[in-house]
Amino acid sequence: MKFNYAILGLLFAVGSVSTHAETVNLTSLDWAPYSGKSLENRGASVVVAQAAFKAMGHELVVDFFPWSRAVKLASEPGSKYAGYFPEYLYESNEFTFSAPMGQGPLGLVENIASPISWAEVSDLAKYKLGVVQDYVNTEELDALIASKVIKPQVVTSDEINVQKVAGGRIDAAVIDANVFNYMLANSSKLVKNKDKVQMNTKLLMNKELYVAFRNDADGKKWQEIYNQGLAKIDIDALMAEHLK
Repeated sequence: MKFNYAILGLLFAVGSVSTHAETVNLTSLDWAPYSGKSLENRGASVVVAQAAFKAMGHELVVDFFPWSRAVKLASEPGSKYAGYFPEYLYESNEFTFSAPMGQGPLGLVENIASPISWAEVSDLAKYKLGVVQDYVNTEELDALIASKVIKPQVVTSDEINVQKVAGGRIDAAVIDANVFNYMLANSSKLVKNKDKVQMNTKLLMNKELYVAFRNDADGKKWQEIYNQGLAKIDIDALMAEHLK
C-alpha cells in the first residue's frame, strides 16, 4: 500500500490548527449580575464570553479591576489583555467591538417620594443627575453632558449613586435596571434604602453589551474568533439563566 505523505502532512497540519487551544485574557469589573469575581460563575456576561471562546476551542481568563483601570489595562500596547467587557458601543480608535453579547435595560433610579418626569433626554437638565465615572451612557445623554447642557454629579460606583438618590442628594442616577435590582436584593449597604428608591418608568434605552477588543492585530484576531463563537451559542438563553 502506497502512502500519500503530502495528504497525510496536510491532514496533520489541519488537525493541529483545530486542536491548538489558546488562552485569551480580558479585564472586567464587579458589575453584578453581569460580571463579578464573587458571583456564581462570575456573572452572566462572563458566562457568555467563556462559552463563546470555548465553542472555538479556547479558554478565557478574566481579571477584575475598578472600571477605569480595567479599560486602561486593556488599552495599553503589548498588554496581555486583549480587551475588556461588558461595554456599551461607542466611537473609539483604541477599541474594536465584538458582535452583541446580550442586552441591558438602561434607565434612571429615582426617589419614590419624588419621582422625576421627562419626555426628552434634554429634560433631565432640570434635575440633579448622577452618573458613574468613565461609564458610557447613551449617545444623546453623553453628548448633552459633553456640551454641558446636563451637568451631572460623577461618582465611582452605582451603589454610591443609589445611596445619594435615597438620601435626596440627587434626583436621579443613570443605572442598568438589572444592576439596580441585584443591588437592592444583595447589597447590605442598601438594605435600609429598599423602600426609598425605584426605577423610573421610562427607560433611556435597551443597551446591547459587547467585548471591547484592543484595536490592534491581536485584538482583531480575538474579535474574529469571539464573534464566530458567539454565533455557535444561545446568548439569550445563557443571559436569561444567569440574570435570574
